[in-house]
Amino acid sequence: MRFVVVGSPGDRRPALFARACRSCGLPEPRLIAWTDVLRGASIVLDPGDVLRIDSPGEDPAADALLRGPGDPSRVGGGGRWYATFTAALERIQDAAARAGARLLGDVEEIAVMFDKRRSHARMAAQDVPVPHALPPVGSYAELRAHMDELGERRVFLKPAHGSSASGVVALQSAPGGRVRAVTSAALSEGGLFNSLRVRAYEREREVAVLVDSLAPDGLHVERWLPKASLGGRVFDLRVVIIGGTPTHVVARTSRSPMTNLHLGGTRGDIAAVRRALGPDGWRRALDVCARAAVCFPRSPMVGVDLLVLQGMKRFAVCEVNAFGDLLPGLTGLPGGPAEGLDTYTAQIRAALPETAAACTT
Repeated sequence: MRFVVVGSPGDRRPALFARACRSCGLPEPRLIAWTDVLRGASIVLDPGDVLRIDSPGEDPAADALLRGPGDPSRVGGGGRWYATFTAALERIQDAAARAGARLLGDVEEIAVMFDKRRSHARMAAQDVPVPHALPPVGSYAELRAHMDELGERRVFLKPAHGSSASGVVALQSAPGGRVRAVTSAALSEGGLFNSLRVRAYEREREVAVLVDSLAPDGLHVERWLPKASLGGRVFDLRVVIIGGTPTHVVARTSRSPMTNLHLGGTRGDIAAVRRALGPDGWRRALDVCARAAVCFPRSPMVGVDLLVLQGMKRFAVCEVNAFGDLLPGLTGLPGGPAEGLDTYTAQIRAALPETAAACTT
């Protein structure tokens, strides 16, 4: 038995997973490059292989094959990215079935998690608390019409197939035509580009250009729910669910609406969050995340982004992540099945219980 990983050479994800395999006394995983899969190369597997699909990461060559040639920092192309990615998932699944290899995860569920509209609808249908979704929009004018009709003044716009907050816009309007859009997308003559700096646009003409540029690839629009804050910073939680159980939690804090760590967010004090929520609130928060993961029963790991709302009494799931386990240095919750283990080692133990005694941090 050997792990085989579809990933990007040089990326942290397969490197960390390989380190976890070594810590469990397992052979070095064999890596199949996403670029080879996307170019149509044969996917060679053996009976008994355990196949793990990981993120393409930030490999510029993989990005060009997924979205087409262009600056990797550009925003957009999500529709093409998604079509190419899901077709590749089907090829991977077919190759595993032909070889008699064990595929960890489910390609249909990965595809749903990479479509924010479908994942939101799936969770809402199973009574998982999620922000209210607005109707589909194809332009800024259509967005404002929906907002006015529904009485919404604050919304989040998310590219349907985006990740890492690329193209995400926190938009608020006020009487008199005033608007403010907070985003990491930078407007330039060449289009929209990702930036590591969160900025605000307050001229309606610029906001309209921003939204109209994002709309063709599909947008998921939802009510902007006010997050709770600690120490003057808003926060949310990334909760990793392994085998249906919440195992790892990180608090992400920020002074902007975006808490992503690469956009200036920082890891918060999870002990302070637990104290603020109290034992019952903490239990309910984790329960909401576990309920979200139940919507994806064939996925051995789901990363759940949980909003803790002002007042610390209510929660809402804003996203689920098929590859939400990249949390270097984070170990499992005390008293839980992953105590002392990183996310990758915990997943190996869950997939191969016979390795439990050998696995170390």
